[in-house]
Amino acid sequence: MDLPKTPSFRLDGRKALVTGAGRGLGLAMAAALAEAGAEVLLTARTASEIEAAAEAIRAGGGSALAVALDVTDVAAVEAVVGEHGPFQVLVNNAGMNRPAHLVDVTEENYDAVAGVNIRAALFVAKAVATNLIAAGLPGSIIHIGSQMGHVGGAKRSVYCATKHAIEGMSKSMAWELGPHDIRVNTICPTFIETALTRPSLDDPDFMAEVNSKIALGRIGRTEDVMGAVIFLASDASALVTGSALMVDGGWTAA
Repeated sequence: MDLPKTPSFRLDGRKALVTGAGRGLGLAMAAALAEAGAEVLLTARTASEIEAAAEAIRAGGGSALAVALDVTDVAAVEAVVGEHGPFQVLVNNAGMNRPAHLVDVTEENYDAVAGVNIRAALFVAKAVATNLIAAGLPGSIIHIGSQMGHVGGAKRSVYCATKHAIEGMSKSMAWELGPHDIRVNTICPTFIETALTRPSLDDPDFMAEVNSKIALGRIGRTEDVMGAVIFLASDASALVTGSALMVDGGWTAA
């Protein structure tokens, strides 16, 4: 009997671009992709962080390069993708949040959050997809969404708006890029313990509220997202597109 073979989770021979890769989730996912064999380009605005991250990946036997990049600068994005691509894996991770009650939301804060979370994500994906199509290569575009792209939350009207938008954008891209064998999906984490979230999670009342909404009874660790990104980047998810992979401990199952 000839048994079917599990598709490979390896990424050897593929280039991967990770935005917002200097710390937290971005760094963890870049490390995971490199461990799986990808040649990873780490980008972020702070050069020192991504250079240190790339050096650590190389020290561990992976292939990594760091390029400082402001993802809101479309011309700069196109130049980096044109010089270092085509990328068969994109992890659209750069994002931001400025929590505020609706009555306290300012135009400046709205424009800043939407500019990174929606506008930049779209134009980074556009640059990567354009190069892939020109090269005739398949690919996987992975937007880092959030559980807040599927539910609502206090002081997160702007953030939720942007993450819900990412879900719609991803589904539309999946239909447009499917004929080119380019898959588009989102990863939707719950609260993950990082330097960015630690101040909020240090609040006992906030932490208790968060844990009460997670079926598994704990917040996330960066390692929880590493397996998810390898799955969506690799041939193991060859028929998965237009989907949202929830890494939320059951938050949205309620």
